[in-house]
Amino acid sequence: MKASQIYSGTIGFCWLKLALGIVDVLIGAVLFAVVMGIAALTASGEVGAVLFFVWMGVWGFVHWMIQHYIGYLLKAGHVAAIAQTFKDGAIPSNPVAFGKDRVKERFLTANVYFVIDRLVAGAVKQLQRLLGKALGLFGNVPGGDTIKKVGDLFINISLGYIDECCLGYTFYHTEQNVYKSAADGVVVYAQNWKPLLKDAAKTTFVVLLTIVAVTLLSFVLIGGLFRLMEWNMLVAVILSLLVSFSVRYAFVDSWILVKMMSSYFNAASTTVITFDLYAKLRNLSSKFGELLKKAGNDQPPAPAQSAPSAFCPHCGSPIAAGKSFCGNCGGRAITN
Repeated sequence: MKASQIYSGTIGFCWLKLALGIVDVLIGAVLFAVVMGIAALTASGEVGAVLFFVWMGVWGFVHWMIQHYIGYLLKAGHVAAIAQTFKDGAIPSNPVAFGKDRVKERFLTANVYFVIDRLVAGAVKQLQRLLGKALGLFGNVPGGDTIKKVGDLFINISLGYIDECCLGYTFYHTEQNVYKSAADGVVVYAQNWKPLLKDAAKTTFVVLLTIVAVTLLSFVLIGGLFRLMEWNMLVAVILSLLVSFSVRYAFVDSWILVKMMSSYFNAASTTVITFDLYAKLRNLSSKFGELLKKAGNDQPPAPAQSAPSAFCPHCGSPIAAGKSFCGNCGGRAITN
């Protein structure tokens, strides 16, 4: 199933995210109005400056609480619906209700989800730092800073959604505990990093254009209205940023989520772990080691063993599975 079909089929989550973003913006706007009203009564520029920073701190905390306790779980429900789509080959009839029920069933409490999300995110920071160091080499060439900034965005998009991909893996594999599935999900991602980063590069380009377009449109519409009404342009700038953030959070981030999970599950469906990435990742990240411990086994699974090769009894050349004759000398293989 194409990513565009999954995105449109689970669009209900986008509208809920937009509604959450609007509530977030409204709370920020009301707090701003109250703070600026108090500043106007004092008629003091110094007091106004202090109250502005007070507003930023208070609203920042409220924003964090909303996103942490509601936004994260809403995203988890979206991830559950996407994972089930890949498992069944069809989008759940009511994706929002399905996602809500699956999150409750799989994680029991929000704290379990938060713990796994933090462990998985921590497990990939080492890789992010390694890639960041590689991009740092561009700092000494003309235009290197721009290359590094684009590269940082690329890394954030490609690796910033690994926790959601691994979370989706826990919904896909309900036969084992969530910590074990999350650890397996990290390994699957690590083994397929090349094709996944390639897909992320394409997504990065689209995202850059979309973010610029959404931000400019917000400034044009809201800034134009405020200029027409001769209202405070500083408020227009702040409101434009908040609106563009809400739209990006609801629709652009959801599109990235669907695209990255599509790439991930397409790769995971054909992945067989043939070498011991568990030990390597455990050595790179203590957080990955914690995932293994919480899974009930801090020893990495043994790597899969490939089937023994058949060899020609005449010339010693390997014979492909299912073949009766040697491709080198034409001799017949000895069978029991």
